[in-house]
Amino acid sequence: MAEAAVFPSKEPEGSGMSMAEVPTIKDIEQLLNTGRPSCNHVDEVWPDLFLGDLVTAHNRFGLWKMGITHVLNAAHGTMFCQGGHDFYGTTIDYYGVPAYDLPDFNISQYFSSAAEFIHKALNTPGAKILVHCAVGMSRSATLVLAYLMIKHQLSLVKAIETVKEHRWISPNRGFLKQLRNLDIQLKQKIGC
Repeated sequence: MAEAAVFPSKEPEGSGMSMAEVPTIKDIEQLLNTGRPSCNHVDEVWPDLFLGDLVTAHNRFGLWKMGITHVLNAAHGTMFCQGGHDFYGTTIDYYGVPAYDLPDFNISQYFSSAAEFIHKALNTPGAKILVHCAVGMSRSATLVLAYLMIKHQLSLVKAIETVKEHRWISPNRGFLKQLRNLDIQLKQKIGC
């Protein structure tokens, strides 16, 4: 019998970390390299928020069985990651982010809009959202981490720890720098 997933409260929590304690990229990479790698195509990493790959995203029947009502494709338009209203029809609300998994790609330009789309989905009664890219480890994971930081006031470290409880992730170094910058900006905004 499968164990029920345990998720943190949706209430915001302060990290207690001062600006001087913002981790280095090396510290973040070491944190990411802990734990065992996940082999699943999809994992629930926050209540009703699933992080997955293109195999999951391209299986419309599987999505229906999971109860997925929203899809955020973090690799929209790339060679193996097609999607959209033509593919999903009217049963799934779709948002495509045309990101490339390259360290110099500016994924931070999508942090706000992706967080809004995820937040809106999770505040829709009965909704479930799949956030995916090709493998479900870098682009999509980066957008999920940004969502947790922006909408739930989690620090970058806490967001990584939260997701890693359920799925192994590995945002590229450039994305980690952008997430670290977001962490600093959010801490400055709330005056930590």
